[in-house]
Amino acid sequence: MESVDVAIIGAGAAGLGAANALKDSGLSTLVLEARDRLGGRAHTIQAAPDVVFDVGCGWLHSADKNSFVGIAGQLNFELNKSLPPWRERAYGQAFPQADRDEFVRALDDFYDRIEKAAQSGKDAPANRYLAPGNRWNPMINAISTYVNGCELDQASILDIDAYEDTDHNWRVRRGYGALVAAYGASAPVALNCAVTLIDHSGPRVRLETSRGRLEAGKVIVTVPTNLIADEAIRFSPALPDKLDAARGLPLGLADKVTLALADPEALPKEGNLRGATMRTEMGTYHIRPFGQPCIEGFFGGRFARALEDAGDGAIAAHSIDEITGFLGNDFRRKLSPLKESRWAHDPYARGSYSHALPGHAGARAALAAPVDGRLFFAGEATSPNFFSTAHGARDSGERAAKEVLIASARK
Repeated sequence: MESVDVAIIGAGAAGLGAANALKDSGLSTLVLEARDRLGGRAHTIQAAPDVVFDVGCGWLHSADKNSFVGIAGQLNFELNKSLPPWRERAYGQAFPQADRDEFVRALDDFYDRIEKAAQSGKDAPANRYLAPGNRWNPMINAISTYVNGCELDQASILDIDAYEDTDHNWRVRRGYGALVAAYGASAPVALNCAVTLIDHSGPRVRLETSRGRLEAGKVIVTVPTNLIADEAIRFSPALPDKLDAARGLPLGLADKVTLALADPEALPKEGNLRGATMRTEMGTYHIRPFGQPCIEGFFGGRFARALEDAGDGAIAAHSIDEITGFLGNDFRRKLSPLKESRWAHDPYARGSYSHALPGHAGARAALAAPVDGRLFFAGEATSPNFFSTAHGARDSGERAAKEVLIASARK
């Protein structure tokens, strides 16, 4: 198509949410996706014949308010509602029960201080609210790398406080990425179509793409903030407010690895494995998710970036070393690499999910604001309370689609 009413840039959860919301609007719509698949940072693969692996998002956070729960029911995707393998739930002697209890208390106290400080409305980096000299501070910082994709010195307390966590965390048996792709299966999508320029200088918006030029009456931009901040997609005329907002909401990094487990019955199903390591540079491990013969590892922040920069296989190699440090070197022969993510090196993501830098908590609303009744913005980074999640992204796409319909009705 050379001309459409609405062009949607990005076929992740936000773009697909927008496309589904516009399906019966009477407006011609096309989703432009740079990759050769749907889903964006939601991506499920068959890592082995008996191992399904979510390379990207894997948990339906705040499941009692998560719009993908209802979608899963409509599409006949089975949900697993068992408790997640974190907080108090751990396996082995690497993290003894007394230490786990003390750590959880220290973590809860830290978040209580954040919540109290945020009531003032004044922003600050979250690391200021670590208790001086507390032995658990490095591990609390490690938790931030998993949750925020960054260390606490890069995290805004107002942004942390704004996030809505209902403590309901479910999973999709066939994979969250598979659910997102199924949700978008009926959307009109052009794959392998990278957008490089959004020219909104004329009466219609002109898009330059790797597959040629497209004109649109309105455009919904759903790409990750790093692509806007790095000007991988340019606006003409320039939109300095959008660049500033995107640069205040960089993508942190959270990477995952899955390792084949040769003797699965040697370990319990659905356990959590990590040590009381007293350092931030550490992984956390999910033993036998869904009972599968594998261990899934998780890394975040600067440590994940350093492992990515070390090259393919570095995350898996470190994981095997750390796990055998917990379980004994004889366990090494039972582990072999299957698949690892490298989101920082993905040219169409350049990270995992957004966090607001200290002083930039207001950037989410700034990024979400429409421009001239023709450019609209969605994506997890624009969600006021469910940022960093797939459902936050999907809901933002639906919100942007409603803005398009309102703007269209005015003309």
